[in-house]
Amino acid sequence: VKAKPVTADAFRVEARAGRNQTPVIAIKPGLIITFREDAALPVLDQCLQADPEADILKAAVVERHGRNGNIGKGFVRGIGLKRGAIASSIGHDCHNITVVGATDADMAVAVNRLIEMGGGMAVADNGVITAELALPLAGLMSLEPFETVTHALHQLREATRDIGCTIPEPFLQVAFLALPVIPHLKLTDMGLFDVDRFGFVE
Repeated sequence: VKAKPVTADAFRVEARAGRNQTPVIAIKPGLIITFREDAALPVLDQCLQADPEADILKAAVVERHGRNGNIGKGFVRGIGLKRGAIASSIGHDCHNITVVGATDADMAVAVNRLIEMGGGMAVADNGVITAELALPLAGLMSLEPFETVTHALHQLREATRDIGCTIPEPFLQVAFLALPVIPHLKLTDMGLFDVDRFGFVE
């Protein structure tokens, strides 16, 4: 993991004048296929905001291989978080860092923890990491015995439920958000990708 630490400002999404609808990645539990929806999002300081009450969170893919420092940003519906953020360095096929959150600040906390650990999974809540699993081997594998990994995975699931997650395997769903070869709408470090058109969404 060669990404540089980020701040909350890295996840700002500027609102565009005259555009009332924003494309949103919609997920359904157990499916790696995603769907496109359009939503009117709250705007604060000329930036689009997550809307946890409507189950719309901000999502980002942070390039972590030290090639270009890209951060692709978008929005996702269907995970259910009411607060906090979850992040993972498992993200097929490029395995960048994917983060989903209710606040930019917690997204930054989760991403920075993954950078410190050399990859893995993390849950942030109100500026604090509440669960984590380090995956220091290429950001994909643990060096610990399976019992330790299993225990950490259970803690991660519990921590996601504590912040409102409504799907059984949130990290599995997050891993496929950044796979731009499976329909219909995905997110890469270069931005939102429409798999049907095979092109980026403006």
